[in-house]
Amino acid sequence: MKRPRILLGLVFTVGLFFSTTSVSAQCAMCTLNAESSVKNGNTEGKGLNDGILYLLAAPYLAVGAVGLIWYKKYRKKTSEIGVD
Repeated sequence: MKRPRILLGLVFTVGLFFSTTSVSAQCAMCTLNAESSVKNGNTEGKGLNDGILYLLAAPYLAVGAVGLIWYKKYRKKTSEIGVD
C-alpha cells in the first residue's frame, strides 16, 4: 500500500523539478545596485547577498528549533511510559 504513495510522491517531485520557469526575483533597484557594485568593486553587493542569506536562514532556524523542542518532548514522553 505504501509503494504507490512513494512512487506518486517521487513522480510529483521530479515533475516539479522539470516544470520550472525563468523568473526575475529582484526589483529594478536591487538589480541595478548589485550590478553596479560588481562593476565598480564596491562591497554593497556583498551586503545585499548577506542580507538575502540572513532572510533565507531565519525561517529554517525557527522551524529547526521548533522541531528540536518537539522531538525532545516526544522522546521524554515515550521514555516515561516505557515505549522503545
